[in-house]
Amino acid sequence: MSGAKCLSAEYVDMAKGQAEHLMSMLEDTLAEAGAEWGELTAVGVGIGPGNFTGIRISVSAARGLALGLGIPAIGVTLLDALAFGTDGTILACIDARRGQGYFQRFGYGDPTPFIGAIDDVEIGPDGLKCIGNLGAELAEKLSAEHAPAQFAPASAIARIAATRLGSKNARPTPFYLRAPDAAPPRNPAPVILP
Repeated sequence: MSGAKCLSAEYVDMAKGQAEHLMSMLEDTLAEAGAEWGELTAVGVGIGPGNFTGIRISVSAARGLALGLGIPAIGVTLLDALAFGTDGTILACIDARRGQGYFQRFGYGDPTPFIGAIDDVEIGPDGLKCIGNLGAELAEKLSAEHAPAQFAPASAIARIAATRLGSKNARPTPFYLRAPDAAPPRNPAPVILP
């Protein structure tokens, strides 16, 4: 972002390889924008909800870059990013798999993000807009409007982070709404010999 203008953004949906590709993607994005690391005044980062490994990688990288560059890192949830720039009553909704979704209400009801069964989502107020990769399905189910996000995720995260620049922001941490699927190993930990 430079002022209100997004100079460059890149999005790649990947199930694996985030750690290996992140820094080169960031360098490519900076080069496309004609910028260098030292010119950054903040790092905006998506903190979830979503893929556990991807979120940990992005948050760790953002915090490391911010520390190294001496600038703030500002975390933004993907649910906030989806709703950014849209007026009215909004249900941000992301597929969480297994028949569930990540949800957040904007402009009505309890605004606390939550995870729940897709079939249990309740009808909202007239004029409700459903935004996200579950938006079309829920709009049909709830007789609501399906609306696209106003900005791509990276652009929305950067724009929101820019609005929070200068405010007191806690260090970004992963935002999870579901417990991890991974379980600790069943074998006893190795013994360290003297």
